[in-house]
Amino acid sequence: MANSYLRFWGVRGSYAAPHKTHLGVGGNTSCVEIRSGDHLLVCDGGTGIIPLGEALMANADISEMLVVFTHYHWDHICGLPFFQPAFSPQWKIKFFGPGESAEDIESRLSNQMKAPYFPVETETWMADIEYLSPEKTGITHGPIALSFHNVHHPGVTYGYRIKVAGKNVVYVSDNEIDFLKSSIERRRDEFDAEEHELLEQIETEERGAELDEIRGTDILIHDAQYTPHDYDKKRGWGHSCYVDAVNFAIDAEVKALYLYHHDPTYDDEKINAIHHDCMQIIRERKSTMECHIAHEGLIVEL
Repeated sequence: MANSYLRFWGVRGSYAAPHKTHLGVGGNTSCVEIRSGDHLLVCDGGTGIIPLGEALMANADISEMLVVFTHYHWDHICGLPFFQPAFSPQWKIKFFGPGESAEDIESRLSNQMKAPYFPVETETWMADIEYLSPEKTGITHGPIALSFHNVHHPGVTYGYRIKVAGKNVVYVSDNEIDFLKSSIERRRDEFDAEEHELLEQIETEERGAELDEIRGTDILIHDAQYTPHDYDKKRGWGHSCYVDAVNFAIDAEVKALYLYHHDPTYDDEKINAIHHDCMQIIRERKSTMECHIAHEGLIVEL
């Protein structure tokens, strides 16, 4: 395996879906491993972090990691109670995510393991645990540098721009790309001409700012949870239609897009059809962007 790589351990959104019709793509929720030499970064702690932890315990080549969370919805943290390295004194684990302080982050991660929700609390963790305070300048973990920005999802949710092995990787697990646009459209009759002009200006400026966060990135891992039909029923839920995701990535001149946070009701056949449609959009727009389905076990060399 390459010295620097990323690996998908969990790619589902909302809840785990271990159905036999889903196993090609995978049923675990969000978790991505990024490795640069002896330095390990983990993005999100959904059920995918459980098999990652088992693999790390079976291979003693490293003993320190940084785990970052986009937000604290259960599908992104529910693997932590079963994350074996946290229970091992051989490990040092740093945690970071949305919050005003290190204490905020600790509280939000530990609450799910308090009675009556779980019988074993984080106080039983034996690893050397550190919760990182937010720094506007971002975070460094050895040769890996991270910056974070807010995205459109209920509650405070981060997207991460990660510089590793000379590449720019952007990880945006949960984000509704057209949130502002669709919100304005739903209430169009409530505004006069002057207000419409102002809202269009705000929408243009916000989209430009969002594009700047990912512009020219080498790898974009992005929420593509819904088909257009399902998105029409779930506008405002904080997830993107795959059509919006692929067009957004093309507009930002992304080199490679990985469709992520797949809806748990979509089987392998449906997700393959989504990918086929995305490739058609790319051809029609005469883009050279690569587009892939993020699936469990997929390793991308950096």
